[in-house]
This record gives sequence, structure tokens and C-alpha cells, in this order.
Amino acid sequence: MSQIEIRSSVELPSKRIPLELNTADGLTLIGELALPLDKEPIATLIMLHPLPTAGGFMDSHIYRKAANRLPALADLAILRFNTRGTSSPHGTSQGEFNGGVLEKLDVEAAVAYAHEHNLPNIWLVGWSFGTELALKYGPDLDVLGAVLLSPPLHRTSVAELERWNSVDKKLVALIPELDDYLKPDEAAIRFLAIKSIELINVLDAKHLWVGESATKRVLDEIVKVTNPTKFPLPEFYTP
Repeated sequence: MSQIEIRSSVELPSKRIPLELNTADGLTLIGELALPLDKEPIATLIMLHPLPTAGGFMDSHIYRKAANRLPALADLAILRFNTRGTSSPHGTSQGEFNGGVLEKLDVEAAVAYAHEHNLPNIWLVGWSFGTELALKYGPDLDVLGAVLLSPPLHRTSVAELERWNSVDKKLVALIPELDDYLKPDEAAIRFLAIKSIELINVLDAKHLWVGESATKRVLDEIVKVTNPTKFPLPEFYTP
């Protein structure tokens, strides 16, 4: 049986379910759930995308590749969605961008969907703007924790960071060495407000994690947190 090399454009077998999320203020958000093809998922990742006013959406490349690979390689369920007012090839969510305030309801709707559909071991994965949503609202949600990719800390207050000290949730942040907004030295200072957070500084990486080596590093670190039995990810997939 031939093996499939894990390259940038590879899409491994999974079960894809288009979905709609209904927010508490009456909006419908567009999303997709990717599941392992022939087994139950071990954990669930709710992907909170980069800033929509700068081109971020549920199909941003790291999240698209997570959905294409992780159900098959790591037995993970990947729930992606467009926050209010965001468009992607999957469609446009109702509403308007609200700077991370009313987006609280969007994140709550995604977590509620996961629980209503009995998805196991729920984690938030935020990227850039998505990390702000995870940091601001994660302490109040029924999730195990969050993985942060390129956190800019533009919208999250010190008081909101400190709220993580009162909950039993795991928090891991990947800080690119060459980030445009928050480099490792500054991140080490800004995140002192959280007593228990793992900061992973990634050499030569940039805010957008461009390139297959950066993609693999990000997906490896996500899997290491959420289903460590599948870490590290393989370079080939056997059908």
C-alpha cells in the first residue's frame, strides 16, 4: 500500500460536515467540522481565526491544513468557523465585526455546539486575533484550555490575563522569533500576569507561520498538547 507524503497541499481522508452556529444575539455563523473517518475523536479543537479585517478567516492556511491533516494523523476533531461578518470560501457569517467584544457570543456558540454534539475534550486554538478571543473568554468556557499562535496582546487586558490564575486550564503559547507584534522577550514580560503558562519560542518563525516547516511545527505543538500519544506527527500517511 503506497504512502502519502505530508506536503503543503495534502488533504487526508476525513468526514467533513458543514455546520451553522447560532449565537445568543440571533446570528448564524458558517463553519465546518472535520472528523476522523472511521473512529471517534480523542479531542476537539475549536479554531479561532486571525483578524478578519486583515484577511483572517476559517480557511487561513494553518487552520485549513489542520482540518486536512489532524483528523487522520492525530484522531482530532477540527471545528472551524467564520466569526460574525467574516467571509471565506465556505461562506459568510451574519453580523458585523465587533473588535472582539460581541465575538464572545461567537466563541460561546462554537463551544455550545461541541458540547451539544458530544464532542470530547474541547480545546480552543487561537491565532493572532483568535488568541485575544481565547484569552478574554476562555476562563468562563467549558474547555480544557487553549493553544495560542502568535498572540499580539492588543486587546487583552492584564486583568483578563490574570483571570487564568483562578481556573484549572492549560495554556500554551507559541511565540515566533520574528513576530511583527509580540516577540519572545516582550512576551515573557507581558505574560508574567499568568502564573502557569508555557511559552514556546520558535526560532526563525514569523507571525503568519509561512512554509511547510513552520506549519509542521505548529501542528506538532498543538498535537503535543491535545493528544500527546500522536506526537510527533509522521511525515507520511499510510491509508
